[in-house]
Amino acid sequence: MTSSVDELRRLAEVMTRLRVECPWDAKQTHRSLVRYLVEETGEVVDAIEAGTDADLREELGDLLLQVYFHAEIARTEGRFDIDDVARGITDKLVERHPYVFSDDEVPDDLNATWEERKRREKGRTSSLDGIPHQVSAMTRAAKVVSRARSHRVPVELADEPITAEEIGAEALTLVERAHASGVDPEQALRDALRELEASVQAAEGQL
Repeated sequence: MTSSVDELRRLAEVMTRLRVECPWDAKQTHRSLVRYLVEETGEVVDAIEAGTDADLREELGDLLLQVYFHAEIARTEGRFDIDDVARGITDKLVERHPYVFSDDEVPDDLNATWEERKRREKGRTSSLDGIPHQVSAMTRAAKVVSRARSHRVPVELADEPITAEEIGAEALTLVERAHASGVDPEQALRDALRELEASVQAAEGQL
């Protein structure tokens, strides 16, 4: 029976061969693969929410292929390879979990501690640094709020308790009302989010 290491090495070898012998694989670039990365990620989410174990196993494999594909492109350009990718994430996990891999105490606020370590590692000056723009407004809004809270930025944020069911129902109602009123809900949220981001940055400037 093969081990997980054997199978991962086999995947790397197959990817190397495809980049040489398959015309389609050979001409792909990081940029040309972006849409497939997004699609595969979405399919993993679908499998988690509504699929079977077989579905999830398959979709995780498709997503893993994207990681190996990008690493192989970089390897052939002499930049880095899949081992560098694995080493980097492993080192990062060990470094950011000293309470697991050393004698440190478990911090009271794990999220705030995680964000503080990231800030120091990357030399970030704002809680908003590093939040991707190529995501939905809702996803970015959730990240902005999380960062503002974990970094204890003094801005006013709503905190009244609400259930997941209420959030889903109210968000859907807002989308329905937006459509009836001829308003793009995604754009409206982006506009409101820019105002929150400006408030966060202004508050940070006063610290």
